[in-house]
Amino acid sequence: MEQLGWEIGETSHALRRAFDRKAAELGVTRAQWRLLAHLSRTPGGRQVELAERMDIEPITLCRIVDRLEESDLVERRRDPADRRAWQLYLTDKAGPLVERLHGLADELSDDAFAGIDDAELATVRTALARIRSNLLSAPKGRVTA
Repeated sequence: MEQLGWEIGETSHALRRAFDRKAAELGVTRAQWRLLAHLSRTPGGRQVELAERMDIEPITLCRIVDRLEESDLVERRRDPADRRAWQLYLTDKAGPLVERLHGLADELSDDAFAGIDDAELATVRTALARIRSNLLSAPKGRVTA
């Protein structure tokens, strides 16, 4: 079983590297793409909540947002419920880039999962979901996610 965990990690790493190469062609880092993807799904997210969801430090997210804001891809707006907080939104300029990045992600998926039929993919998804659930529900002190 130890080998399987290592293989899952290596596969995840290979997927990230492959996406990094494709995204770099568009001048975007993986971290920037992740934020753009989150905002395309849930506009108006607060910086602190997005940092937590992306599993990065708030200051790291702030730097990513700064770069995307300088490129006119993201804008900060004051949260009307909490004037100390910022909500993040994609700009109109970000739309075409996000579409292109979604296309790259689709191409990467096609390449990565070539030759694997839908039933096999369903089995893998079910197994991975079970693994995540096991890790999240493990007794404290034994395993943390």
